[in-house]
Amino acid sequence: MTTVQPGGGSMVRRILLGSQLRRLREARGITREDAGYAIRASESKISRMELGRVSFKERDVADLLSLYGVDDGVEREALLGLVREANKSGWWHSFNDVLPGWFQTYVGLEEAAQLIRTYEVQFIPGLLQSEEYARAVFGQSRPAINEEEVERRVSLRLRRQKLLTEGANPRLWAVIDEAALRRPVGGPEVMRGQVQYLIDIAEQANVVIQVMPFRFGAHAGESGAFTILRFPEQDLADVVYLEQLTSALYLDKRDDVDAYIQVMERLCVDSLTPERTIDLLASILKER
Repeated sequence: MTTVQPGGGSMVRRILLGSQLRRLREARGITREDAGYAIRASESKISRMELGRVSFKERDVADLLSLYGVDDGVEREALLGLVREANKSGWWHSFNDVLPGWFQTYVGLEEAAQLIRTYEVQFIPGLLQSEEYARAVFGQSRPAINEEEVERRVSLRLRRQKLLTEGANPRLWAVIDEAALRRPVGGPEVMRGQVQYLIDIAEQANVVIQVMPFRFGAHAGESGAFTILRFPEQDLADVVYLEQLTSALYLDKRDDVDAYIQVMERLCVDSLTPERTIDLLASILKER
């Protein structure tokens, strides 16, 4: 049985619980339709439960465990305990007023990740943005938002960044296109602060930053920005996150994930090394 690590998000607990219920059902040769009938639900609800996309009722899970022949008290209690943990709200729920539902999923997964690999073209990655830079980004949002909402979004971003310095301290490996460093978001003073922030945070042992330079020309990241999340639980597949204007895609099929991992590996090979990246950042700082 897989143990959920401390600090894991409720989203990950739901995914983990769902995957375990699916394996138990398949091992007994029970269809989703029959499982749904046992808990007075539809086949589609069983499917959503197994994908971790809905909350769990402890009674439903207990009934499914009985149907699947899980009689061992220790195993049952471990899974039912996972239900209780999965239904707890994460800290990000206090930001519901500025946090889209599709992004709540990402924050929960990010909170539980062991390794975060990200490629950005337009902006500095959110986990690496200075407070002033983040404020400038949100201040230029379209459609425009009021000052109070800007500050709420900045607070959310800064709270997310505590992930790198507090708690489990996942490893962050970021590849940033040079375009994001050259784009004057917020003006010269804000950009100087942002570049210095990157230099400073790159000193942390769990943060690696590489820049894809202009001079390289065409490269593997032609499809645009993406993030790959890896978790400490072996039962959980890697997840690729692709953000859109009003929604997001979460890819976890092996072929899809492997394609993005190959692109990320190529980007890391072709980009400046972490050491040369710091040299470039220092030179940009002097220019500004």
